[in-house]
Amino acid sequence: MAKRYWLMKSEPNTYSIDDLARDGRTCWDGVRNYQARNFMRDDMRIGDEVLFYHSNANPPAVVGIARVVREGYPDHTARDPESRYFDPKASDEDPRWYMVDIEFVEAFPEPVPLATLRETPGLEKMLVTTKSRLSVQPVTKDEFEIVRRLGRG
Repeated sequence: MAKRYWLMKSEPNTYSIDDLARDGRTCWDGVRNYQARNFMRDDMRIGDEVLFYHSNANPPAVVGIARVVREGYPDHTARDPESRYFDPKASDEDPRWYMVDIEFVEAFPEPVPLATLRETPGLEKMLVTTKSRLSVQPVTKDEFEIVRRLGRG
């Protein structure tokens, strides 16, 4: 299967690109939207590349690149009553929620703000520019390459 490309959103005060750079690798847990879950469970593969996006930031922006290093598996936080992501309907037999692991690839020297994404030719159909609230969303290879060029200056 061909490599795919994604955009994953995180609030920088929760988990930032700097946190990923420090940790090297992390699980992408806590996603509680079925479409985003389906992308992680069914479509993300090892080697897929990810645009790391800071949401709820001023300004919201793509700040770097990560790579998928473990394909979808049950999100343990759904079964942890102490977790803010606890789901009482999740079980070992029906985990309901999934996550992937990603690794740090690079932080951009300058963030690529949402406003820049919206005004850049070739990104008109990119989901993040259309008010999509999905925390995990596909991007095309061309969109990924345009954003990477913008981020690298």
